[in-house]
Amino acid sequence: MTRVVLVDDQAVVRAGFAVILQSEGLEVVGEASNGADAVRVARRERPDVVCMDVRMPGGDGITATRELAGPGVVDPVPVLVVSTFDLDDYVFGALEAGASGFLLKDAEPDVLVDAVRRVAAGDGLVDQALTRRVIDEFARRRGPVVADPAATGLLTAREQEIVALLCRGSSNAEIAAALFLEPSTVKSHLSRIMTKTGARDRVQLVVWAYDSGMVVPGA
Repeated sequence: MTRVVLVDDQAVVRAGFAVILQSEGLEVVGEASNGADAVRVARRERPDVVCMDVRMPGGDGITATRELAGPGVVDPVPVLVVSTFDLDDYVFGALEAGASGFLLKDAEPDVLVDAVRRVAAGDGLVDQALTRRVIDEFARRRGPVVADPAATGLLTAREQEIVALLCRGSSNAEIAAALFLEPSTVKSHLSRIMTKTGARDRVQLVVWAYDSGMVVPGA
């Protein structure tokens, strides 16, 4: 059973999420109303996913995300940011801090459940309605990066093509169609790519691609 910790400063939001998730067989093992408590609860419970709000009094979600899933964290806890905010600094700060996904709070219940399951499975995601916009804006804010030959050398030519399409916001099916591959083959490629790069999921693979200069914003 997928185990979840809910983090939001509004008790009614936590209660609503708990009802949705538990009705679909997921287990809520802890709750917190601020970032500092979120870190304590998540480290104690070791959930499969933390659903994290970003703006909270008494400790923000971005700092908590960095402590739970940021670069260099040993045995990180996957974080799904669930926010009322669209394209603002909180989203990009969360991605840089190590979040495995981002979802808007007004998403349908089945979308929330699917998002939690996908993040728990290591897939990662960004709200489908925002995927391309988030990636494009994230890349623009990162600015130009000098390509790292060592990073490029990690991947085969085919793997680099797959990463480039992933960074455009393409799904597995869309990548498969573009490269005349089976979706299962794309999934296998992505698994190997993440092993090679150390990325935990698709979202952090996109961050790695821009950080390494493998993908150029606007290209």
